[in-house]
This record gives sequence, C-alpha cells and structure tokens, in this order.
Amino acid sequence: MFDDVAILITGGTGSFGKKFTEMILNTYKPKRIVIYSRDEFKQDNMKKEFIKKYPDDIDRLRFFIGDVRDRNRLERALKNVDYVIHAAAMKQVPACEYNPIEAIKTNINGAQNVIDASLNCGVKKVVALSTDKAVNPINLYGGTKLVSDKLFVAANAYSGLNGTVFSVVRYGNVAGSRGSVIPFFENLINDGVQCLPITDSRMTRFWITLEEGVELVFKALTESKGGETYISKIPSFKITDLAKAMLPGYKLNEIGIREGEKIHEVMVSIDDSRSTYEYEKHYIIYPNFEWWNFEKYFTEGGIKVVDGFEYNSGTNVQWLDAQQLQNELLNLKK
Repeated sequence: MFDDVAILITGGTGSFGKKFTEMILNTYKPKRIVIYSRDEFKQDNMKKEFIKKYPDDIDRLRFFIGDVRDRNRLERALKNVDYVIHAAAMKQVPACEYNPIEAIKTNINGAQNVIDASLNCGVKKVVALSTDKAVNPINLYGGTKLVSDKLFVAANAYSGLNGTVFSVVRYGNVAGSRGSVIPFFENLINDGVQCLPITDSRMTRFWITLEEGVELVFKALTESKGGETYISKIPSFKITDLAKAMLPGYKLNEIGIREGEKIHEVMVSIDDSRSTYEYEKHYIIYPNFEWWNFEKYFTEGGIKVVDGFEYNSGTNVQWLDAQQLQNELLNLKK
C-alpha cells in the first residue's frame, strides 16, 4: 500500500515523524516522504541522520519548511500527495496554558488548515494524531485537541463521494519520547539523585512505544473509511513502579499533582462507549452523524463494548510490573 506513494507528515521532525519515516523506509519504497515543519535546524539534523541510515533512500525525502497555520504553504506542499499524517501540535500543557491563543492557532486553526488543504489538493487519506488529554479535558491542550478531533471527524461530511478520508489515532505519552516522564527521571538519576519526585503515588499511565504508535497509524491508513478514532489495546503501569524500575531502592518524594494533570489516563470515555467497538488489538470509536452509514463505514470484526465501558489506565486489565518495565526500558535503548 505504501509503495510508490507520496506521504506528508506535519511536525515531521518530532519523535513520531522520525520513527514513522524510518519504519516506512525499512519496509516500503514510497515515491516521496515530505517532512513538513517550521524548524530548519531540526530538519537539517534529521536530514543528516537519515543520510547516514538510508543513503540509498535519501532522495525520497523532502524537507519542506512551513507552518500548519499557513494554508497556502500547506497547499503548495500537498501537491500530488496521497497520504497525510498530522502530527504537528503545541503539546506542552504549561505552554498552552500561558499562551492560549497560540495553542488555538496551531492546534485548532492549524487542524482546519490541514483539512481544507487536503480537500483542495485531493489527498486520499489523512490521519490525525490525538491524545488521551482530549478525553474529558481539564487543560487547554486537551481542549484544543478535542476540537481538533471533532474537526477531523466532521471533515468526512465535506469530502464527497470518493473524496478524502479523515480518521484519528489516539494515544498518550509515548514511552521514551520527549514528553514522557522517562527522560525526566533519567536526567535526575544521571545527576546522582536518590529521591525521585512523584506527583501522586496513585498515578497510572498507559505504556505505548513509538513502534506501536506508528503501527496504529499504518492500520488507520490501511483500513479507515472515514470518521473513526483508533485506540490501541496496551498495558498500564504505576508511576511508582516505573520509578522502582529505573532506580531500585529509590526514595519517594510525593510533590502533589500539578495543575491540568490527571491521576489516570482515559482513552475511551463512558459516554463514548455507546459508539465504541472492540477488535483484537484495538478499539474504534465511530462517529454519531446522520451522514455516517454503518453498513458502508463499519470495519468487520468489531464487537460493541458494553454501555458504561471506560478505557482507563487505572482500571485496565493489562499491567506491567516493575520487572517488566525494566525489560521494556532495556528494549527502548536497543
């Protein structure tokens, strides 16, 4: 499916964009991959990195300076592009709280620009990356991503017969990425601390690797028919067990939950359960619109979850203990 096609990744120099590009080049022969972002320094670093890793494939990469806030620039970049992965966003919760209008410009207006440009340029499929923070949001970042998700789902109503297909992929902080707690703990441990700060000893999170996140996007690109939100079935872990795995014998320093932070991650809310179907390795939340036709858009094999179901890291059935987390951390470094 990904041979001889053109793919554009907004925010393509981030952790996800790099891993997606790597996995595509390892398995397929795309016509071109457009890395669309606004930081020329990160683009130059990524280009140098991929020249070393993929000297025979570097001509397939295009590094395109641009901002999702600029629809005209997006349309120029999207010329003859088949698939779009929308990964660009303002993600830092405190930065969004302090600069709310900037978060809105990027996460909401930018999302609408991606939609409009994709429709105008005849893109086949668009997959937008979401976050657990969009579910019952309590901070501005989550609020903007909720609106973004709604925009991408609703965009299917405007694409017309055989037009652009829009879907969403949702997961939390990726293990080892810049936004996760792992590098934060690692820096403290490297500085010689014996006491790790835990915001709340009850806190739990979902565990997903970059590879698993990319695989879910592959699934959305392959199977989506329009309006789906994909969520992986993944294990949970306790933050205290992660600290134990990274620094055995650590002392607990409970500093209190931060503003805009949740005790548990929620991927499927109770209210969303009415439209959620379970598959072998993932869930799909289907839209609830008049234009959405069950027979036309439903993916076979799904089983309706029970009413009141909630996919919550604190009540999950799959768990990683401290030893298993230690093994996972070792795998991340390979």
